[in-house]
Amino acid sequence: MANPPNQAPHTPLLDRVRYPSDLKNFSADQLKQVADELRAETIHAVSQTGGHLGASLGVVELTVAIHAVFDTPKDRLLWDVGHQTYPHKILTGRRDRIRTLRQGGGLSGFTRRSESEYDPFGAAHSSTSISAGLGMAVARDLKRAGAKNGTAKRDDRQVIAVIGDGAMSAGMAYEAMNNAGAMKSRLIVVLNDNDMSIAPPVGAMSAYLSRLISSRPFLSLREVMAKVARRFPAPLERAARRADEFARGMLTGGTLFEELGFYYVGPIDGHNMDHLLPLLRNLRDAEDGAPILLHVVTQKGKGYAPAEAASDKYHAVSKFNVITGAQSKAPPGPPTYTKVFAQALVAEAEADERIVAVTAAMPSGTGLDLFEKRFPKRTFDVGIAEQHAVTFAAGMATEGMKPFVAIYSTFLQRAYDQVVHDVALQKLPVRFALDRAGLVGADGATHAGAYDIAYLGCIPEMVLMASADEAELAHMVATAAAFDEGPTAIRFPRGEGFGLVPVPARGTVLEIGKGRVLREGSTVALLSYGARLQECLKAAEELASRGLSCTVADARFAKPLDTALVERLAREHEVLITIEEGSACGFGALVMQHLAWKGAFDAGLKFRPMTLPDAFIDHDAPKLQYDHAGLSARAIADAAVAALGRGAGAIPARA
Repeated sequence: MANPPNQAPHTPLLDRVRYPSDLKNFSADQLKQVADELRAETIHAVSQTGGHLGASLGVVELTVAIHAVFDTPKDRLLWDVGHQTYPHKILTGRRDRIRTLRQGGGLSGFTRRSESEYDPFGAAHSSTSISAGLGMAVARDLKRAGAKNGTAKRDDRQVIAVIGDGAMSAGMAYEAMNNAGAMKSRLIVVLNDNDMSIAPPVGAMSAYLSRLISSRPFLSLREVMAKVARRFPAPLERAARRADEFARGMLTGGTLFEELGFYYVGPIDGHNMDHLLPLLRNLRDAEDGAPILLHVVTQKGKGYAPAEAASDKYHAVSKFNVITGAQSKAPPGPPTYTKVFAQALVAEAEADERIVAVTAAMPSGTGLDLFEKRFPKRTFDVGIAEQHAVTFAAGMATEGMKPFVAIYSTFLQRAYDQVVHDVALQKLPVRFALDRAGLVGADGATHAGAYDIAYLGCIPEMVLMASADEAELAHMVATAAAFDEGPTAIRFPRGEGFGLVPVPARGTVLEIGKGRVLREGSTVALLSYGARLQECLKAAEELASRGLSCTVADARFAKPLDTALVERLAREHEVLITIEEGSACGFGALVMQHLAWKGAFDAGLKFRPMTLPDAFIDHDAPKLQYDHAGLSARAIADAAVAALGRGAGAIPARA
């Protein structure tokens, strides 16, 4: 009889495993049972916390096999991105905390060095594992050389990097392989090919060509090429053999990796322990030589019927019923910023056929899946390739198109040089839609959009906007669509809007560089940039209850700054506070610099820039994150009172 959905699964063998060393004496059949129990435990844990389920289910057997064969944590095991590591966490001493996953004070949803010695490299962004793994391998080789000279202890550890086929679409992975092949450091790269990446997968072509290479027609072609090659003069013989190699490479992926200097093995079934265990042992015991690429084929969502049947393979889920797979749904509320952005962009594209949309492997996360349904030929998913996405958009802009690059704030960091050199320097009208700006809740510090105001604010002639609510976002999309004089960027947070103002069917173009005043006062001025505006209005109410008159303004633009508004607020108020959901050196710094040159501080203005603190803020509920950051209404009011010197309000820690 099946367990009730809230009852933990029966896991007698897994209960004997606290650390990977406990797997060493298990037979192959016992390891298969451990894998089955580990899958059940993963499903049950994520049903209670939510998180990235599909990727974790796809690597259960691979995780068990690697930990059973290799000597972790001495041997370094790196997981690219890290959202597939829930089984890894369960096997490495964290099972008792697995149901705190992505909760405040609980386990991270990704690998994290400070969390466990079994996480030798932190991850959450894509395609870093081969580079980091190569660095570790080279460090090992240097230590080994030192041991031969008697200056250091011998280091013979293995380094294993597990990377998905989606992550292999990023240029960084190939940069690392190019370097690794040339250096000849011993490194094992496991290509986890589940043919279910957000980006166009390597796996679909590889699977097709693997079938083709074993078919009689292709075998006949190879036989013909071999015969012909023997009759050619030497240069043509080499050319013919080269053609045969590339024919095989196109069909299996083998030659590409071999040309980069890797010894290619595969593809093999990543769920078959009878294949994985002996092969991994052979690779472990092989003599030093070229780096190895092991190509394993897995199924995302493997072993859980609702995930296998779902189009997204339960990539990311909320809490769910284990038996039915039904996910819990939040009560109906205002539309999400992501959806408002997508609908606003569709409305603009209906009126202007030059508008196109670009995403780097995040069509659903950025809302562009909705845009794609309406304009499939004007939507471009370039894979996990943010640098390419930006310059690709720049190229389209040179030909009169109006590209919108929809990207998370945290991921645009990966393409900073392209923003500066390829877009801004040439004044190309590329529009950046920065989703997940500010703090992002359960994904924590790795995905926080904390830095875009600072890193874009220093770029000359860049127009920067931040939406205070969902209706403002629609207006800003319209504004960006209409602006052709140079690059623009709109930042907006994760999650639902406020539902206070109806979202228009199509936005209205705003005057560039002009803010707005929502409440007039005389003593304190609160100048908000972005979605803290409602907290500022609440703070104004609290200040009013303390007898302090407060002005509240929405800057709308960080660049160009509404200098007239800023100067008026400074001139007419004793205290001016800027509030933003970003790091230091952002909007507040731009305001402060302008006022400094205008001599506002010489006249005694009390200025306080409220930003995110100079610290990485861990995963938690967004409200609690902002409370911790000192950006709540209460913290804003207390800062104003403290600046006036009229009370002992709690002063938030500042950067």
